[in-house]
Amino acid sequence: MREYDTEEKTATYLNMAARVPHREEGEALLLERLPDGPIRVLDLGCGDGHLMSLVLAARTGVTGVAVDASRPMLERARERFAANPEIEVIEHDLASPLPSGWGAFDAVVSSFAIHHLTHERKRALYGEVFERLQPGGIFCNLEHVASPSAELHERFLQALGSPEDETNILLDVETQLRWLREIGFEEVDCDWKWRELALLAGRKPQRL
Repeated sequence: MREYDTEEKTATYLNMAARVPHREEGEALLLERLPDGPIRVLDLGCGDGHLMSLVLAARTGVTGVAVDASRPMLERARERFAANPEIEVIEHDLASPLPSGWGAFDAVVSSFAIHHLTHERKRALYGEVFERLQPGGIFCNLEHVASPSAELHERFLQALGSPEDETNILLDVETQLRWLREIGFEEVDCDWKWRELALLAGRKPQRL
């Protein structure tokens, strides 16, 4: 997942992301799902650290790991968290399995990253997230999902004011929610949706 491994592509994406309609609504609901602090958080596809910074502002005592494959994004994230030794920024491609050495987390979050993976890898990643969550831990994926029809997809692109991204591998909400339930998550739901943007969430049971 190195689609944003140049300064030009990174800057273009960040400018576009800042203008995504209703993004703040989805982010606010993601933050509502998080446990009270102190918590340890894993941010998958952290980009420049935007989502992790929101988590830090919303909860006290946050520690965690932020991972991405794009070196320009990682440089921005490391600069953002340079004064915070509690956040470790690591280079990791989500197309590869999550290392077990990162430990366990109270929350795993992601924002508009996982949709670049193949469907097979998406499901495998969800299983790895489940394994790395503490009992009772929460997974919140603010994601770009597939529209039910080509016409609705075109309407989304028009509303977004952005051309088709050929690196997207979009999948419908229903399939992803079913996967989360099959893996063992509970309280699985689509907490928020605007066209092709959705917040998918689930909690690992306290007892298995």
